[in-house]
Amino acid sequence: MECCISGPGLHNHPDLNPIEIVWDELDRRVKEKHDCWKSIPGEAVTRCVFFQQRNLEGYVGFANLPNQVYRKSVKRGFEFTLMVVGESGLGKSTLINSLFLTDLYSKDYPGPSLRIKKTVQVEQSKVLVKEGGVQLTLTIVDTPGFGDAVDNSNCWQPVINYIDSKCEDFLNAESRVNRRLMPDNRVHCCLYFIAPSGHGLKPLDIEFMKRLHDKVNVIPLIAKADTLTPEECQLFKKQIMKEIQEHKIQIYEFPDTEDDEDSKLIRKIKERMPLAVVGSNVVIEVNGKKVRGRQYPWGVAEVENGEHCDFTVLRNMLIRTHMQDLKDVTNNVHYENYRSRKLAAVTCNGGVDTSKTKNQMTRSPLAQMEEERREHVMKMKKMETEMEQVFEMKVKEKKQKLKDSEAELERRHEQMKKNLEAQYKELEEKKRHHEEEKSNWEAQQRILEQQKLDASKTMEKNKKKGKIF
Repeated sequence: MECCISGPGLHNHPDLNPIEIVWDELDRRVKEKHDCWKSIPGEAVTRCVFFQQRNLEGYVGFANLPNQVYRKSVKRGFEFTLMVVGESGLGKSTLINSLFLTDLYSKDYPGPSLRIKKTVQVEQSKVLVKEGGVQLTLTIVDTPGFGDAVDNSNCWQPVINYIDSKCEDFLNAESRVNRRLMPDNRVHCCLYFIAPSGHGLKPLDIEFMKRLHDKVNVIPLIAKADTLTPEECQLFKKQIMKEIQEHKIQIYEFPDTEDDEDSKLIRKIKERMPLAVVGSNVVIEVNGKKVRGRQYPWGVAEVENGEHCDFTVLRNMLIRTHMQDLKDVTNNVHYENYRSRKLAAVTCNGGVDTSKTKNQMTRSPLAQMEEERREHVMKMKKMETEMEQVFEMKVKEKKQKLKDSEAELERRHEQMKKNLEAQYKELEEKKRHHEEEKSNWEAQQRILEQQKLDASKTMEKNKKKGKIF
């Protein structure tokens, strides 16, 4: 071990041994460092903070932060947008239904290949999926009519326009004054279905992936893998990966990880790319066990059997292990590239955005924010006017209702008054009849009393006459 220390004090003491000389030089350098620290002002020295790991003597509570984030995330829910692209009849709808164990495509809403319209257009369908208390707003974007025409030139343009429009919507939402409600409708993953021809990629497949590999996470899939033998499938995979590397197509790159198990899982998935999948929603009983698969005269192709196809690898990768990474790559890579291009177009092209087909003028963020503020104010005024109109209408309806109730009460009052008057007249008539009967009865009683009195007087007179005679 060599020590290369030199200084002014090394040659002044020839009688010292080399070890003592080295220690003297080290002591001198330490003193110089100490004097240098003394020459620094106190304020500057206080900024030099050295972080040290401290062991806490008790429970503080910040270890509960992941639980807080988890509860907040579960309460808010999650969003994921999945695009499926491929020719008609490759089993896209069946695979989506198999992935999420639900009928996203049904008889009421059939898949793209079962619809009459065959022009290339982008259609989306949203469904709210719940599992274990977690809500996932799943958006499925399909492209009916892709690759079905005789002339398929520029058939990828509607897909590109859709992806760019969703990034544009998110960019506009970020530039608004109120950014509390920012739905993420950006396409997080694109499953591209390759026909199981066994002869490599078609020119349309190559051109489509080259056009979209820098805009979205592209995952190539070999559709209907049960039509190939295992040997043909492996050769087909090697041919596809070779052509993807030759044309420098960037498919979804799995993230690097330090965990050995995750590294083994990622290595296993990379070895199986492109994934060969089989979709089926039919439950078949095999050896006393119910499985989802396809029945053939020579056997059953099980969907969830890793020896038959890569469906479980796709499901685990897409939903259980790498869904969040797909969203992160979309946000941190593809969306940032789009945002950089948009801002560069604003600053470098003099406000002209050449990426738009309609040659519209691209506004600066401040002007856009000001216009959105004016639109927001106008929207609020419009809402206020509408609310006032609704309030006035409600007041009029309430007044009319009160008037109707008052008229009804008056009518009922008059009716009851008339009924009472009729009853009063009837009672008066009865009272008059009663008084008449009473007076007649009293007159008859007086007559009877008078007759009794007259009779008694007559008898007394007769008695007196009899005594005389």
